[in-house]
Amino acid sequence: MPTLVRFDPLRDLTVFRSELDRVFGRAFRDVPGTRTWSPAVDVVETADAIVLKAELPGLGKDDVDVEIDDGVLTISGERRFTETVEEGRFTRIERAYGKFSRSISLPQGVKSDQIAASFRDGVLEVTVPKAEEVRPRKVAIEVGSAE
Repeated sequence: MPTLVRFDPLRDLTVFRSELDRVFGRAFRDVPGTRTWSPAVDVVETADAIVLKAELPGLGKDDVDVEIDDGVLTISGERRFTETVEEGRFTRIERAYGKFSRSISLPQGVKSDQIAASFRDGVLEVTVPKAEEVRPRKVAIEVGSAE
C-alpha cells in the first residue's frame, strides 16, 4: 500500500536551499570571511523606551558601533577570524566572521540625545527613551448627569 505524504509547498524550496548551501559550502570551505552574518536582535517597546538587545558573542565593546541618523538606529561592527591551528587543519568552520550591520527605524518622538548602550555577556543592550508627549497616558472619564 502506498504511503501518503502530506503536501508541503515549501519542502522543495527548502531542499533546493540545502543543496545550494552544500554545493557552495564545498567551494568556499575553510575560507574565513566568506559567510555573511547578521546578529540576532530583539526589540521591545515599553511605556518609557524602546529597548534593543543584540547577540554578539565573542565581541567586545570596542568591536561594535552604535549610531543614530535621521531616525534610524544602526549597530555595526566586525568579528575577525583570528583562529590558528598549530598542527592539522580546520575540518569545519560554522561560526560566521566578517562585518555586520543592523538598522532599526525608530518612531518619531524619541529622545535620541539620551540613548544609552551597555554590553554584558556578549549581549548589546541599547535603550532609546521616549519623549513625554509620546508616552501613553491615562485619560480620566468624567460622569455627567443624564439631563
